[in-house]
Amino acid sequence: MPDLSGKTVAFLTSEHGVEEPELTTPWQAVQDAGGTPVLVSAKPGTVSAVNNDLDPGGDYPVDRTVDQVQVGELAALVIPGGTVNADTLRTQSASVALVKDVLAAGIPVAAICHGPWTLIEAGVVDGVTLTSYPSLATDLRNAGATWVDQEVVTSEVGTTSLITSRNPGDLPAFSAAVVEAAAG
Repeated sequence: MPDLSGKTVAFLTSEHGVEEPELTTPWQAVQDAGGTPVLVSAKPGTVSAVNNDLDPGGDYPVDRTVDQVQVGELAALVIPGGTVNADTLRTQSASVALVKDVLAAGIPVAAICHGPWTLIEAGVVDGVTLTSYPSLATDLRNAGATWVDQEVVTSEVGTTSLITSRNPGDLPAFSAAVVEAAAG
């Protein structure tokens, strides 16, 4: 396993509706590799998770608000899914700007399930091959992406990687790809 000692990986969520395993599984993988995961949201306080978009999950403390993030300190940015989470994120201009800034800085970005909605809003999918929850396929194609039905897809975007997966069943491959990309 790659070593992430001294590296920070940000997890960008809205304040509610994040799919719990899509937050906690890659979070644990970052910790297991020696990295420091931080929970980032537009508002301070806590983030409420869900399971299967319906069942209540846990509450997680926000480590930093979007405006407190120093892009240069990040090794990667992860956007977990959850339909409400992803739909809310794409309406938050500061969250969308953070995604653009991270990619422009050459830092890998990973999105799972409905998370690619934020990538569409950031305008970073044109000409890129990626995957997502199947219901986003048309949205991604309309934004200029090539959508494929694969467990994990890593595409080069500028000088960095964009990593995408379809759903919680893909979390082992997604988490491994996140750790590998964050390790550099």
